[in-house]
Amino acid sequence: MNDLTLPTAITAFINTTNTSDSAGFVALFTADAVLNDWGTEYHGTDGIASWNRTDNIGKQSHFELADFRQTDPQTWIVDLIVTGNGFNGTSPFQFTVNQDHLQEVKILPD
Repeated sequence: MNDLTLPTAITAFINTTNTSDSAGFVALFTADAVLNDWGTEYHGTDGIASWNRTDNIGKQSHFELADFRQTDPQTWIVDLIVTGNGFNGTSPFQFTVNQDHLQEVKILPD
């Protein structure tokens, strides 16, 4: 790990997933946010709520922080160890934070 501190919105992304807090999870995103899961995009809070039901909390996902780095003032690459009833493995997530909310999340190919 490093000496940087992750933004609250990113730690909340992990924590709301791990506690199955769907309402709290969706509330982390801006109204015009985009979530890109290996090229498939989900737009706005309705789209992200749909992804959450089919690919995240709906699959009982659990995230464990492996590592992270900041690439610019608003962008972070976070390596998460994912377990659950869907994808299992370590995956890099790129987060763009806008005033304590998530503007964009990209799940990147390993």
